[in-house]
Amino acid sequence: MIKAIRVLFAAALFWAIAAAAPAAAEQQKSQVPRFVSLRADKVHVRNGPSQNQDIRWTFARAGLPVEIIAEFENWRRIRDSDGADGWVHQVMLSGKRTVIVAPHSKAKTIPLYENARGEGRLIAELQPGVVANVKSCGKGWCRIYGDRFDGFILQTLLWGVYPDEVIE
Repeated sequence: MIKAIRVLFAAALFWAIAAAAPAAAEQQKSQVPRFVSLRADKVHVRNGPSQNQDIRWTFARAGLPVEIIAEFENWRRIRDSDGADGWVHQVMLSGKRTVIVAPHSKAKTIPLYENARGEGRLIAELQPGVVANVKSCGKGWCRIYGDRFDGFILQTLLWGVYPDEVIE
């Protein structure tokens, strides 16, 4: 009797999880536009959502942020920091959030601070175009990190997060 109850409970739990997973996936899928990053060092960008479509160009660096601007089945239309767009298969994308520091700035360096609001000591001066990981964003500041830096930067100086986006 107890074994039968356990089997029924396990089956009910399995079906509850299975029913919730597509709903969660659909919710994430419906959030367009959104930022993600490239999963691999070699990502082909195609003219359309199919392996049969011509390759427009190939990204050669994992971790670059891209913006998903449309979806079709397992394909995502992405836009890069220069505004170029094309289609990639979803398996080539990661939910890991990354940013490009001031990609179009003419400044020689961009300050990275110990604390938000530009308070505290200067941690580093990053060159425009540096790719960083995102720890958090809020109130106009993001905490980013890389191989030899970890600090706060104005959110408006980053490509890969939206202006008022909160990331925890």
